[in-house]
Amino acid sequence: MRNTIARENITATPDAAELGVDLEPGEPVDTGAEAKEFAKIIRTHALEATGGRTYAEMGRYLTASGEETNDEAEAATDEQSNPVQNGLRNLWVTATSLTTALNIAFLAERIALFSIVMGAALLLTGLGCLVLTISVLRPSSSPATA
Repeated sequence: MRNTIARENITATPDAAELGVDLEPGEPVDTGAEAKEFAKIIRTHALEATGGRTYAEMGRYLTASGEETNDEAEAATDEQSNPVQNGLRNLWVTATSLTTALNIAFLAERIALFSIVMGAALLLTGLGCLVLTISVLRPSSSPATA
């Protein structure tokens, strides 16, 4: 999984320190924890681009004057007579996709760690059961009484 993140060549943005994330500017993102921190940067940048508004708070289309609207009849049209989409709203779709992928990398790394710890715990439990079983099934060395 770390190879997959590393091959994307993601590096922390120059404003990473200012945003309060645990990444140094220019630092490569190659672990799940770093991916989670970079997801925070993406969300912050998306909020900056939209003036602090989220996907649900924006209109779906743009009017001829550039105002947002959800009414397709009020929307400006392109060359094919389709309503003009709100680009900032579409930016949220991209930002959400990217942050979800990065957060899944964090989750996958944590699940892998949990699996390793549980595997070790079950191995120790199995060894403990084996020791108990051997001690119970071993013939006693005390002399038989007549």
